[in-house]
Amino acid sequence: MVRGRGRSDRATLADVARLAGVSPTTASKVLNGRSDVGAKTRELVLGVMAEIGYKPTAARHEQPRERTLLTVLDIVESRYAGTVLQGILMAATSARAELLLRLPPGEPISMSRPAAGAWIGEQQASGVVGLIALAVAVPDSVLDAAEDLQLPVVTIDPIDTTESRLVSIGSTNWAGGRSATEHVIKFGHRRIGWIGGPIGSAPSIERFHGYQAALDSAGLAPDRALIRHEAFSVEAGRRHARDLLTSGERPTAIVAGNDEIAVGVLAAAKELGVSVPGELSVTGFDDTPQTEWTTPRLTSVRQPLEGMGRMAVETILGMADGVQPASRHLQLATTLSVRDSTGPAPAS
Repeated sequence: MVRGRGRSDRATLADVARLAGVSPTTASKVLNGRSDVGAKTRELVLGVMAEIGYKPTAARHEQPRERTLLTVLDIVESRYAGTVLQGILMAATSARAELLLRLPPGEPISMSRPAAGAWIGEQQASGVVGLIALAVAVPDSVLDAAEDLQLPVVTIDPIDTTESRLVSIGSTNWAGGRSATEHVIKFGHRRIGWIGGPIGSAPSIERFHGYQAALDSAGLAPDRALIRHEAFSVEAGRRHARDLLTSGERPTAIVAGNDEIAVGVLAAAKELGVSVPGELSVTGFDDTPQTEWTTPRLTSVRQPLEGMGRMAVETILGMADGVQPASRHLQLATTLSVRDSTGPAPAS
């Protein structure tokens, strides 16, 4: 119970959440009589409400049912996006918030601040209280307009992690890239290739730097002939893997920047008659459901994709209620899921 605080007619739900040490979403669930809150938490929140004199108006009581979240993305067909969206949808449903999906705004909005302001204003007029950008760049014009109109913006796996106006949610990409590379090094591999996503993607570069760190720690010099950067796609993985596997000194392991690329590597190996993992070990990144469907099953760095989606919703709703996150850049831990696509290096 909170002590030493007077009652206030101006107490907000954000005040209740802060003093009770819970998220605004949890405080809102208690307020609306939801059953998915523990008895002790419910008692704590109700006690804080009573102590600080929180008295919701009818409009405030209904607020969770009226709030809308906008998610902007352009990779709906990928397993990665689908899994993150699952987390977003589950959290939004739990918070009784509506969810809208949009493609990134077009060039006039991206290039013009007045147009961006009109677009943000249009979203707010339809009830949007926050914008979640999933693995897409948010143009400066949109960021400026969102800041002017006080619309919170949260990004998941942002392309640029240096933008101070954004709250970002990601995973420990560097550590994940390192753990995947260390895994194949422990199997005795020394010629280890890298096929990653775009050179301008912060998550891809962080994973690549983890790959480099693992090689350096093992006393292995990176071979530029084994390193490729292009797109997070099956086709890019297949094409670059074919090139690497038909070269004079082909790699015995390939660390891929995501699962889509890794699936392309497996396809190229099958086309060329290269045994996995007998002649080639392959790792992915994301640990999407398709890792269990490949032949062989794919070893992959697990990102908590649903957790990232849930955290984005909880963070954006908290910001909408005036509660700022403890950090502008939130990271969830990665782990390595070892399956059948990795094994000992082939004998020389």
